[in-house]
Amino acid sequence: MAKVGIVYLVGAGPGDPGLITVKGLECIKKAEVLVYDRLASKRLLSYAPKNCELIYVGKLPDRHTLRQEEINQLLVDKGLEGKVVTRLKGGDPYVYGRGGEEGELLRANGVPFEVVPGITSAIAVPAYAGIPVTHRDCTSSFAIITGHEDPNKTASSIAWDKIATGIGTLVFLMGVGNLSMIVKNLVDNGRAATTPVALIRWGTRPEQQVLTGTLADIVAKVAAAGFTSPAIIIVGEVVNLRETLSWFEEKPFFGKRVVVTRSREQASDLSRRIEELGGEAWEFPAIEIVEPEDFAPMDQAIAKIDSYQWLIFTSVNGVDSFFSRLRHHGRDIRDLKGAKLCAIGPKTKERLEEMCLNVEYVPSEYVAEAIIAGLRGKLLPGERVLLPRADIARAILPESLAAEMGAVVDNVVAYRTVRGGGDADLLKELLAEKMIHYITFTSSSTVKNFVEMLDTADIARSLQGVKLVSIGPITSKAARDLGLTIDLEASEYTIDGLVEALQKI
Repeated sequence: MAKVGIVYLVGAGPGDPGLITVKGLECIKKAEVLVYDRLASKRLLSYAPKNCELIYVGKLPDRHTLRQEEINQLLVDKGLEGKVVTRLKGGDPYVYGRGGEEGELLRANGVPFEVVPGITSAIAVPAYAGIPVTHRDCTSSFAIITGHEDPNKTASSIAWDKIATGIGTLVFLMGVGNLSMIVKNLVDNGRAATTPVALIRWGTRPEQQVLTGTLADIVAKVAAAGFTSPAIIIVGEVVNLRETLSWFEEKPFFGKRVVVTRSREQASDLSRRIEELGGEAWEFPAIEIVEPEDFAPMDQAIAKIDSYQWLIFTSVNGVDSFFSRLRHHGRDIRDLKGAKLCAIGPKTKERLEEMCLNVEYVPSEYVAEAIIAGLRGKLLPGERVLLPRADIARAILPESLAAEMGAVVDNVVAYRTVRGGGDADLLKELLAEKMIHYITFTSSSTVKNFVEMLDTADIARSLQGVKLVSIGPITSKAARDLGLTIDLEASEYTIDGLVEALQKI
């Protein structure tokens, strides 16, 4: 008997990828087929497995990629193939998402399905614009109404005479094209022409735009501004609260979409900082941290660990890789007794201190040259130094320690930096649509791999209008050598310094 798969009807939320539910994200991560529309954040696609089949079924007001009936059948066909299918829908699948129609056909064809509710734009988008849909001083009721009824209906199913005055806040979805009709029906049925109205376009995203007025003037304002879909319409006294409760647009990074090129494991700290400041972090891992091809040099160093007077760590990755291998051999920090530790920056120092290890020296500038200058007089001729670091690290540090200070240096590969798994096709699409505002580089390898992954004959043209931000001079030089223009360089060569640099643009 042929295996039948399962279809998850998942609400992706209104646009901000952070508003996906935990269960919704789990469904994306295990999908074999991901069917998505234009209102689902493209950033969520990056969480799908590498071998996942991505199928775009987005709709525009003036054209459809697939008709709804074709989408329904597509889900059935993929389910009958035995696939795990995640149908990613903007907002909530059952709030004007036509998820019920999809579920009916799945059930009729014997395909199991589950519904994962999403945060509907009817509530979240007004909230991001500083408009609560209920407020005890304004109203205790609200309604969600379609602004675009089935065109095959012979008569409207909306009771305009009741909703116009019987409900405090009215939220119309998909109604921009019918705005004049909506306004006329409300006013004709008793809603005061002075009632406040707001239209919110691309709510919860960096592109969010808000236009306010009243029933009397909102149609003219929308026409003058060229305000188009996708947008929601909010009618009611709660719109006036925007002056007091607006918060999203007040954040310093509002409107900024920032590409983070760090490895996926390390990107979260920078992404979190960007999003706390109101921006949207787009993770495009240009590097991946993997084990050495040969552990023998590291193992040999660990076997004689008590012979070293200094251990120098130039990254958190070096710390983690070294101590992971130390544990692999059944050893621990007690074997480091007598050795002095040097860390290239505050995060590396912090990771060592988490292990109850004291750090002897941290340079004021977080580059190899500063380590060399700072260790003069501290590191004595003939002392042994262990330097566990990346396979592509610059040679200046071990060479200078040996030549200038007479140190005996064991420079061992603790980890390798290889090309990451960022979705280059998706990034190219975002760049072409002018949806990327900033790209951050945290190492020379992120720059090199980024350029290789983008694989374009005219990279300057591809990045036109995008500002490039570097974590420090070594990274900046690597970028310039590859034909990139760095718009700003962090004064402190750390993630904190990078975020501070972003805020200056």
